[in-house]
Amino acid sequence: MIKNRIKLIAFDLDGTLLNENKKVSIENRRVLEECGQMGIQLVPCTGRTIQGIPEEVLGIPGVHYAITVNGGKIVDKTTGEVIESRMFSPEQAVNVIDIAKEYPVMYDAYINGRGISDRSFLKHLEDYGITGVLADFVRSVRDPVENVREYVVREKKPVEKLNIFFRDLSCREELRTRIRSLGYTVVSSSTDFNLEINAEGATKGDAILSLASYLGISPDETMAFGDGENDITMIEKAGIGIAMGNAGEFLKVRADYITLTNEENGIADAVRHLILEQKQ
Repeated sequence: MIKNRIKLIAFDLDGTLLNENKKVSIENRRVLEECGQMGIQLVPCTGRTIQGIPEEVLGIPGVHYAITVNGGKIVDKTTGEVIESRMFSPEQAVNVIDIAKEYPVMYDAYINGRGISDRSFLKHLEDYGITGVLADFVRSVRDPVENVREYVVREKKPVEKLNIFFRDLSCREELRTRIRSLGYTVVSSSTDFNLEINAEGATKGDAILSLASYLGISPDETMAFGDGENDITMIEKAGIGIAMGNAGEFLKVRADYITLTNEENGIADAVRHLILEQKQ
């Protein structure tokens, strides 16, 4: 029975656990709390930094660890200890930025858990498809600077992830190809209008398996939920990979199970069907 072997549930946030208002529904929270009470590890697995994960998520009983920046960091929520990290050197990050600068894009860097963005970009988010609740969130987790590239060079700190947002999507695939050709990047996306650039080896799927090993949990005892391109590796590598109803077909064909959308409490519905109802 599935319920007897699942010991870790990993879930993406945007488009997966969170609804369009960036909130956790009452039903999703109720079901996850029940899993936490059963001793199941609940793991946010997101492109966000730890500071970008809402407290209402971190506060769910059973959430002790978080996989952040697409697998670039595995963090102990309670102690702040970084269990594992895969990040860019400043020089590698600058190489990516220098390629991005040739295109009509907005880019930022995650350093020490915060997004660092050009002040001019943050004033014109709507030009890059970032509006409404998403724009409010982006501004809340970014620190404005005059020049991101100069900041990376000056601070000389590891870069957790780079984001690129597009004014003109016609150049996205060309830019993806050029950045991948550097040989030390993982390129994915979480929306139709961005690219997310991680260091080699930083994927959600690998991070789930690393955390599971750290906790003495086998791969087939893990379950993962996602909706986007940056969720492909965890859907493929988890014991049970579950695509949201709002996920693209590229993810659904890789999944073991397809649930309802994030607006329809898809996580709660799948967990109830696959785990909770089977214990009765």
